Amino acid sequence: MNRTITIDPVTRIEGHARVFLNLAEDGSLASAGLVVNELRGFERILVGMEADRMPLITARICGVCPAAHHLAASHALDNAAGVEVPPAGKLLRELLYMGHIIHSHALSLFVLQGPDLALGLDADPAARNVVGIVKANPELAKKALRCRTLGQKINELVGGRGVHPVTSVAGGIAFVLDAEKRRILAEWSAELAALAPELAAAAKGLLLKQLELHPSLMQDWVAPLWNLGTVKDGRVSLLEGQLCAVDETGALRAEFPVTEYAERLAESVVDWSYMKEVRISHEGERYDYRVGPLARVNCADGFGTPAADAELAALRGLGGRPCHVTVFNTYARVIELLYAVERAQEIVADQAILGPARVPVRFRGGRGVGHVEAPRGTLIHDYEIDENGIVRSANLIVATQQNYVSINRTIAQAAASHVIGKGDDAALLNAVEFGIRCYDPCLSCATHALGAMPLEVVVTRGGRPLRTVRRNEQ
Repeated sequence: MNRTITIDPVTRIEGHARVFLNLAEDGSLASAGLVVNELRGFERILVGMEADRMPLITARICGVCPAAHHLAASHALDNAAGVEVPPAGKLLRELLYMGHIIHSHALSLFVLQGPDLALGLDADPAARNVVGIVKANPELAKKALRCRTLGQKINELVGGRGVHPVTSVAGGIAFVLDAEKRRILAEWSAELAALAPELAAAAKGLLLKQLELHPSLMQDWVAPLWNLGTVKDGRVSLLEGQLCAVDETGALRAEFPVTEYAERLAESVVDWSYMKEVRISHEGERYDYRVGPLARVNCADGFGTPAADAELAALRGLGGRPCHVTVFNTYARVIELLYAVERAQEIVADQAILGPARVPVRFRGGRGVGHVEAPRGTLIHDYEIDENGIVRSANLIVATQQNYVSINRTIAQAAASHVIGKGDDAALLNAVEFGIRCYDPCLSCATHALGAMPLEVVVTRGGRPLRTVRRNEQ
């Protein structure tokens, strides 16, 4: 008879969810998936609000990636108003975003996924957290947390607030950078430039060690999918450019502006989760795809900065191009951390950053669509605005939603490689959670208590529970 294994909740991700594994009578995997438990309805909340408040309101969707929503909303308003942001405004927005990428990737690499890499997938869950990293390697932990702090300081100085930025508005940035603030930014970016190579080497080394210990991560956790990312002049671009879709062979299949997303991306509802699935629609067919760091490097030739491009060449030497090894999302995140630090230095050194940063804006009604490459992948904001500047409808497509199909496939692969036919409960919990964390998913945009990793696995047969496996934390 069939049995169901449930992991509830999944920990060290932003949000709350549970995992189910349905086993057939012969013990093979029948189905698997990530069940998102919350319905937030943020798109309905936006209806009736003043359009010019969107960058402020949508930044509060998420406490981990507020700058992504802040700038996606700003881009949508620029599009709706038909304005071109001046060079200083573009540079300041980009600098704000580099700080965000540094902060978010440092969090993911060393706090959320870091415990798996530093302490091992088989380590005691009670110790496999950021406190465990501090105990195991205090110097690495100290430098990683300093890197994250500096990224957040850039957010705070340029964005006006550390968590929910306020300075990016329709038409640009609502302040002009002065010489003193620029000097401070130069100091922070120089410190980051000294920290980043060491941290990148450490994170890469920890990942490669786990691949040696668990070869199935390279052999079995492979997902030949399409990839979607933003590209400008052949390079990865986090804030502007065309959306490019490449197929599983690396061939470019579509290139389009974000304003065409509704014709290119097809959302669908599943009856067991509040999160929708999204697929690329192309020539009458629908294709599973991924977004995020690995997708971005699969879509572009490079980054245009020396350290990031050198490390990208190393990734391709190990995983090929395109790379379909799921855990190399982590490797690509390391590369983007290097890029964000390098690019931050370039922006601060650019004299154009000191000029006027905003142009006047007046909304006359219509539609505005904008996007950014959030740390977790492509983020799209779409607003219908009336002649009084009021939002009449809103649609937001977030990265984790686009990765949903891919995440569920990884859960199935983790079950097949570490669970099916094996009685080790710890292996079940560890492998499935590690697979999910490769995507750094953001489900309800919440933060979590340090070290709390409660899990429950329920095995049922014919609707009746057979056994329950619990992981309790004090």
